[in-house]
Amino acid sequence: MSPRSLFLSTSVLTLAAAAAFAESHEAVTVSHAYSNFGEVKYGPDFPHLDYVNPDAPKGGEFSTWRLGNFDSFIPYTRKGVASFPIGDTESFLSATADDPYGAYCYLCTTLEYPESRDWVIFNMRDDITFSDGTPADAHDAKFTYDLFMEQGLPEYVARVSGYVDTVEVLDDYRIKYTFTEDAPRRDVVTFAGGLPILSEDWFKADEKRRIDEVSLEPLMGTGPYIIESFDVGRQVIYGRNPNFWGADHPLNVGQNNFDRIRLEYFADNTAAHEAFKSGAFHFKNENSSLDWATAYDFPKIQQGYVKKEKLPDGNIGSAQAWVFNLKRDIWNDPNIREAARLMFNFEWSNETLFYGLYDRVNSFWENSPLEATGVPGAEEIAILQPLVDEGLLPASILTDEPVMAPTSGTNNFDRANLRRASSLLDESGWTVGSDGIREKDGKKLELEILSFSPAFDRIINPYIENLRRVGFDARLDRVDIAQYQERRSNGDWDLVNHTFSMDLEPGDSLVQWYGSETAEDSSRNLMALRDPAIDRLIDVVGEAETLEELATATHALDRALRTRGFWVPQWFKAVHTVAYYDMYRYPETLPPYSLGEIAFWWYDADAAQRLKDAGAL
Repeated sequence: MSPRSLFLSTSVLTLAAAAAFAESHEAVTVSHAYSNFGEVKYGPDFPHLDYVNPDAPKGGEFSTWRLGNFDSFIPYTRKGVASFPIGDTESFLSATADDPYGAYCYLCTTLEYPESRDWVIFNMRDDITFSDGTPADAHDAKFTYDLFMEQGLPEYVARVSGYVDTVEVLDDYRIKYTFTEDAPRRDVVTFAGGLPILSEDWFKADEKRRIDEVSLEPLMGTGPYIIESFDVGRQVIYGRNPNFWGADHPLNVGQNNFDRIRLEYFADNTAAHEAFKSGAFHFKNENSSLDWATAYDFPKIQQGYVKKEKLPDGNIGSAQAWVFNLKRDIWNDPNIREAARLMFNFEWSNETLFYGLYDRVNSFWENSPLEATGVPGAEEIAILQPLVDEGLLPASILTDEPVMAPTSGTNNFDRANLRRASSLLDESGWTVGSDGIREKDGKKLELEILSFSPAFDRIINPYIENLRRVGFDARLDRVDIAQYQERRSNGDWDLVNHTFSMDLEPGDSLVQWYGSETAEDSSRNLMALRDPAIDRLIDVVGEAETLEELATATHALDRALRTRGFWVPQWFKAVHTVAYYDMYRYPETLPPYSLGEIAFWWYDADAAQRLKDAGAL
């Protein structure tokens, strides 16, 4: 099928639009793509994405590693530890790595929606098949929606129930989502278009199949890869789906180039690195600054068999942090949180432990145009002033630069921060006992940092030492990943690692990260933040209609979040630090928003043979 034939002709579009207009009495857009902000980058007849190599050869194996282990292939439940999913399920709409605001028809040929965005219709392709070769249609899409509403995570179901009024199958290949009056109109189309599509027949063939349980039976999807084999907790091998329907789709040209993708699981980075050196796997996106600085002088590097590169990363810097458990009364005292924040010395850690590789996280939209900087301008003040007037935000937010992470000297023990932290704890009534640990009302000032990665010990232990100096009864509790997942979900922790993964078009998903309504049970609002000012600012972000309004509203939200001090910001880097055996290739110009090592890199068979001949593989 040619790329042009994937999309409806102009005459068919006109007829469809006319029919929709007659039904709704308002103008209806029929398009191959959707954006809230102006034109999408790619028109309806694009042959392939700009950043791929359309002539990339197919074949070979890509192998990499993952930390920890797994006991399930179901990514939609908090039970157990799910394996990292690769190319199994797909959705109506697909994003690209060079158009942050565009969503393109993938499982659909076109979508239809009125100016009000009260509903959206997806016109499905009629050639989509699941991995067993059976056809996928609108009935499967409706079934999947109902399945998620019945068995999905509570935080997800709560949000979806506020979005969707009805889901109707109009015919075998047309499905209509009608949205509630209160659903955020900027999010509804891409929300519906982002739902996965699973096989109704597959689920109904066995009533034990569910998405809210642990299972080592992979879900039946429509994607380019299926699980070929696995060794529980140790290895997963994905093989090319021989029945993949979408190999020639313009969004897939130059992508999905490997025949096999192998994931090797390791308990820690040290074991993984030794395995990489030996050739047990062949690509490593290095997350250890220590290893990046000191462990890449082995012979295969020196001989040129393994390449070590820094590649550009245009994504928002991941706001990695420790977060406080606000469900525990002690952490609702901002003085105690600030005292703990002051005791983490990033500057010393970066110089001594990280070899200067990282920058400090200060913003939830770090290293992006959405990061709040400087004093607020008139537009931001107009958003923030009512909240200040109501006493929901401090007046200083209108005149000061945004709150930054505490800074320290390059000695781990920073006396100025110790004095400031001691003063805050004194102010909150915590007195130093004979053993140096602070007490109040007969209780010790306890702080436990929950972790599962031995690689973090060298970072956490100096932090523990500083916390104890100021009077915290601080300790590290490192457990296995299964215990970590269970305790993290159940709220059995004081301080735990968390990453706030924001995007360039924030909207109603912010509720899952920061909204009061998700505080009771959310894998994103892990700290259990309940804050009326934040809730109202999330609404302002969701109501933004232009990119300028979106940026201003997000700056205001970022500024307010940073006043709350529910996190101990960690670090980020604005590049990908990767090492790989010299048989993998990537396009000359990488897109800004994805490294794409699994998506659009490829295998050079001649180079691989040279490595084999040299004994490097």
